[in-house]
Amino acid sequence: MIADAILYDWAQLERKLLYMLSFNDIACRRDGKQLFAEVNCVVHSGQKVGLTGANGTGKSSLFAMIQGELEPDSGSISLQQHVGITHVAQETESSERSALDYVVDGDQRLRAVQLKIDECQESDGEKLASLLADLDQAGGYTVQSRAGALLNGLGFSSEQHNWPVSKFSGGWRMRLNLGQALMSPNELLLLDEPTNHLDLDAVLWLESWLKQREGTLILISHDREFLDSVTNMTLHIEAQTADLVTGNYSAFEKWKAARQGNQQAAHEKAQARRKELQSFVDRFRAKATKARQAQSRLKMLERMGETQAVRIETPFRFGFKTPEAMPSPLVVLQDCDLGYGDTRVIKQVKMSVQSGDRIGLLGVNGAGKSTLVKALVGDLAPLTGSRTPAQRLKIGYFAQHQVDQLRGDHSPLQAMLSFDPSLSEGEARTFLGTFGFQGDQALQKAETLSGGERARLALALIVHSRPNLLLLDEPTNHLDIIMRQALADALVSFEGALLVISHDRTMLRAVVDSLWLVADGSLQPFDDDLDGYARWLASRRQQSSEEIERQSQTHDGHDTKNQSVDRRQKKRDEPAQRAKLAPLTKEVSRLEKALDKANSELESIREQLSADGIYDESQKEHLADLLSQEVNARKNLESIEEQLLESMESLEQATVEGSN
Repeated sequence: MIADAILYDWAQLERKLLYMLSFNDIACRRDGKQLFAEVNCVVHSGQKVGLTGANGTGKSSLFAMIQGELEPDSGSISLQQHVGITHVAQETESSERSALDYVVDGDQRLRAVQLKIDECQESDGEKLASLLADLDQAGGYTVQSRAGALLNGLGFSSEQHNWPVSKFSGGWRMRLNLGQALMSPNELLLLDEPTNHLDLDAVLWLESWLKQREGTLILISHDREFLDSVTNMTLHIEAQTADLVTGNYSAFEKWKAARQGNQQAAHEKAQARRKELQSFVDRFRAKATKARQAQSRLKMLERMGETQAVRIETPFRFGFKTPEAMPSPLVVLQDCDLGYGDTRVIKQVKMSVQSGDRIGLLGVNGAGKSTLVKALVGDLAPLTGSRTPAQRLKIGYFAQHQVDQLRGDHSPLQAMLSFDPSLSEGEARTFLGTFGFQGDQALQKAETLSGGERARLALALIVHSRPNLLLLDEPTNHLDIIMRQALADALVSFEGALLVISHDRTMLRAVVDSLWLVADGSLQPFDDDLDGYARWLASRRQQSSEEIERQSQTHDGHDTKNQSVDRRQKKRDEPAQRAKLAPLTKEVSRLEKALDKANSELESIREQLSADGIYDESQKEHLADLLSQEVNARKNLESIEEQLLESMESLEQATVEGSN
């Protein structure tokens, strides 16, 4: 239930924002269990909402309700008329359509126009002209390049654009489904854990793309940094209630901490008052002169009811035991070429993993990160060179295929006892309880567990093995924020060596001390941080785009001399060209400064919105004023961005015309 005193003054805000989606007292039950009830909130046009909460709280059920696939058990959901909804398909049929065509299929409006054009008779010129105008308006003449850019951003090579869908594995087909959804022009975009099948370079690209996308977004994600960068609202489900809070996930956490502080203070105050009243009743109930007052105090106790103390929400309490041996180095790769058959993925690898090393492994998709990890594990023999493990090396290796290899007919308890027969059932249950498998959950067959639960079970087996070298390949996939934090806390205190591949930057920042980069067939230390890696990726993409542009501007069969410009004539034209461009350049500079100022103003307002106590009852009017300021500041920012883009396009066009 949304607390109006803490959150929005909806009456005021609805006059300023366009209503998009309204949840009206909705409730949801699944398999006899109530997930949430009395949910009342409104999502407005253009908002980017992070839908958060632990696994199993009902986030995906809420998505199904929005799409009309599931009816609320009570209440209703209202969607603005004529609003299209796009979500990512969960399955992909094997098809001979090219990856590029498959992604373009996401723009159903464009495909409908193209179909009408194909069906149009040549004799109907007026209709054809109208349809061609519709095609232009729908972006039909740029659709191939836009779809290609989506595929590139999601990690597909240019060669793969023309591969049939049937040639891609399951994880890559999920990327195709994501690309198809991003291609849709529909106003409302629903994304459920879109980063699970992506590596860090694709996550960074998707983050940038979503920030620039116009329209409304509701995003389920457990990636804290991704949520913070993309979203400006948070809808959090917990304890069968849902709260919609302005700001990203970090802002929500501050709001939650403040509210819990108030709740705990109120609980402690109420408990103290109950103690006073009960003490009076106990002392004077038997005394005739005080009986009436004692009875009055009893009635006061009854009216008070029970207040709830703030509970620590995480059920996960695990840590790594000290490894039985700590040899150093643990494993050495010397002059190794790594790959498959005749294909060398990484050449001349020289790597020594020492006890206590904490390494984050970076690299674009396909560069060879997983290949390197398999070589360190010993699953992949070097093509050349040598792998030398320590005598008492004990590896804990987590990868998706380890999760998939869990026996579906075994429960977590059976898996634990099979892994270590020396354990008693009680000891195994106690250990599994620290990973959230309590009571009957420890007896469920693995085939009935969710992806996150199976990942937790695989991690439990690794932790119990007491490794001295941990090799983790995307360990956070399918884990919720609570479990990710518990894993990070455990890894921080792990005494052995660690090498991790992860698209979760919060995890990487917390647990690694050094970064290594796999790129261009080699492995080298990366002497910068994760923000520097994002800049490195952006630079590589820019270089790639420039190369493609140069190639597209090269005309086969033309003599280079015939394409050159008379330099002396160009020199004479330069002063006039500069004079022509000066007003446009000045306007771009002015708008860039205005954009910086608008960004600063919006950031200042959002900092105030995340301040302690801002959601208290006493701050309601100030909160409403700040929310109004935030709306106006965001609109001002968007207006300046549009003006800047137009000015930059005008400057670019004038520059091109002047150079011809």
